[in-house]
Amino acid sequence: MRFWLLKSEPEVFGYPDLERAGREPWNGVRNYQARNFLREMAAGDLCLFYHSGAKPPGVAGVARVVRAAYPDNLQFDPQSPYLDPKATPEAPRWSMVDVAPVQALARLVTLDDLRGLPAWADSPLLARGSRLSVLPVSPGQFEAALQAAGTALAHLPGPPPPLAL
Repeated sequence: MRFWLLKSEPEVFGYPDLERAGREPWNGVRNYQARNFLREMAAGDLCLFYHSGAKPPGVAGVARVVRAAYPDNLQFDPQSPYLDPKATPEAPRWSMVDVAPVQALARLVTLDDLRGLPAWADSPLLARGSRLSVLPVSPGQFEAALQAAGTALAHLPGPPPPLAL
């Protein structure tokens, strides 16, 4: 199992929206590095759901990948701002995964909170100019974020995630 951070603006799609939906495709990613991270995800991986563009920005919940990468449907939709005219069903350029909510955090773990956690010192999230909407997270970073929120994950289906600090 791997760990990830997914960014979304809460006024567009926040963690409460994911809870209401129950399952949602993570589509519309148009950065090659972030797309490659999506392609590395496997069903069962856990994700920190990060509210970007919020005041304050921070981690609001935990999601689980429930379907590994497959072609992003928006790249073929002429009505979508994410249309890619060079993409074809035979040669798709963009991928998406499906995610489902696991648990809301007891409190928002703000960007400033993350900056104060030693486990997060080398995270690309904290680097100036970091704009990726999908990032890998180490097991230690994942656990530190949960601890900062005062949240312990309830039992997850399947074997418990290996959280090594």
